[in-house]
Amino acid sequence: MEDPLVVGENRGMEEPLLSGTDDCKGGIRTLPFIIASGALEKLASMGLSPSMILYLTEVYGMKSVQASSVIFLWTAATYFTPIICAFLADSYFGRFMMIVAGSIFSCLGMFVLWLTAMIPQARPFCDEISGHCNAPSTPQLLFLYSSYAIMSIGSGCLQSSNFAFGADQLYKENKSNSGILDIYFNLCYISVSVGTLVGMSCIVYIQDRMGWEMGFGVPIALMLLATVTFLSASSLYLKSVPSKSWCAGLVHVVFAAYKKRRMQIPFVGTSEMYHHENGSSCTLPSDKLRFLNKACIIKNYEEELISDGKASNPWSLCTVEQVENLKALIRIIPLWSTGILVSASMSQSVYVLQVASMDRHLTSSFEVPAGSFIAMLVVFVIIWIILYDRLILPLASRYRGKPTRLSGKTRMGMAIPFCILSLAVSAIVEGYRRALAIKEGFSDDPNAVVSMSAFWTLPRYILFGIAEAFYAIGQLEFFYNELPKAMSSVATSLLGLNTCAGNLAASFIMTTVDNFSKTIGVKSWVSSNINEGHNDYYYWLLFGLLVANFFYYLACNNSYGPSKEESEDISNAEDYNNTVN
Repeated sequence: MEDPLVVGENRGMEEPLLSGTDDCKGGIRTLPFIIASGALEKLASMGLSPSMILYLTEVYGMKSVQASSVIFLWTAATYFTPIICAFLADSYFGRFMMIVAGSIFSCLGMFVLWLTAMIPQARPFCDEISGHCNAPSTPQLLFLYSSYAIMSIGSGCLQSSNFAFGADQLYKENKSNSGILDIYFNLCYISVSVGTLVGMSCIVYIQDRMGWEMGFGVPIALMLLATVTFLSASSLYLKSVPSKSWCAGLVHVVFAAYKKRRMQIPFVGTSEMYHHENGSSCTLPSDKLRFLNKACIIKNYEEELISDGKASNPWSLCTVEQVENLKALIRIIPLWSTGILVSASMSQSVYVLQVASMDRHLTSSFEVPAGSFIAMLVVFVIIWIILYDRLILPLASRYRGKPTRLSGKTRMGMAIPFCILSLAVSAIVEGYRRALAIKEGFSDDPNAVVSMSAFWTLPRYILFGIAEAFYAIGQLEFFYNELPKAMSSVATSLLGLNTCAGNLAASFIMTTVDNFSKTIGVKSWVSSNINEGHNDYYYWLLFGLLVANFFYYLACNNSYGPSKEESEDISNAEDYNNTVN
């Protein structure tokens, strides 16, 4: 038997509001334009970030802590803006216009960043012989930071709408083939991963070999190509009609519950005492977060309802569906917060500085750029997803004699131990690297390269890749299933918001460690000279925080109870056992 609350939560957006839903619009033929433009955008944007700490330290003369903080804040802004843009796209502008705006802002931001490399007056003077750089002036910093701000806005617009806009095009196909969306999302993920991989390797290689002018110029050309590719099929797209009803509904629930805060909630209620839409299957609110149920209790039929059964004042009376929507959003927040430290551990820019101080030669003539090592994480994400989906799950199903899979919530939890192991490996490798640097006489030379292969850091990226595959996809699946379909854009943007919070947490942790070290009069663990600092101690600190975070996840998981996906799996398992018996 279906849970009426589940049915009620999902019925509001079964058929999205679309303009031009005739046979000439949308369809599979539009997907190559959308997928290709998304891949090109990732190729351009992800090619900028890996080597940015080197640009700030070498060209702008920043200390590693300051440069890391700037990158943390830029990344945080990049992953925070999608949640705002998701609300704007669904409520006011529509996804098509949001993608167009995002493309324009991204091109403009990359152009401003390119100007910092092209115009000598836009950056501080650096002596190439001594390596000494003047401190950047306030106008120079403002010009640089403006490029980050503009790119963050553009990225937010694109991340919030690109995937969902492609799904809109399959409006008709999805009615006849429910698996078409799974195929679409798989293609999107693969294309974005390939774009990210190429950007983190080829674009970084261009920056390393041809200079920042060419290295920042190529992403502009790629972003322009992505924009032209997307707009070339403009006349073929189905375009969503924005609706702000669900956004306003969440606010209405808060106000209505506050107004009725002194009301007593009966332990046993009937559908007649709660306000719900005509024909709705969701007529009774759940017992979780019961204080919000006050928002949908009808105190006076004559005063609170009009002739057609709707609320006379939505700020005083809400529907059961609106109450349950807000509950679903509130209930996932604790589990969402368990990913903050996971994101913080993966976004440490000091990893690049560590790799840059090690031998990166694949052959005697080819040296891998330090910024390209992060691309290995993406490689292992793709490898692990293929192994998990095509080998591990089929073998597990065959061994158990029934279909086997892990829920999104379970995969979120499994990611944390892999992060913990990765940090332990990073700390051990860094301890050996630092000891070797001191032994070879490089204590005072942060730019020296020790006789230790950078590929000793490979286990870190393998473990982080597995963790990323588990956590990112697990979060997306969990949020998408738990939140109402009307909030799908927000659900797909919560992962980016998690990364935003993770970067802010990483910046706070690093700054706190640096300031605390100065307060007690010892050399900072995160010193610009990594041979004098103690990055290994810093990694062990993150290790301890992740261990505590894992126990926090277990508590949140236990408090949340079974997810919809887990409840469905339990029901299917019971049906399977009944069939076998």
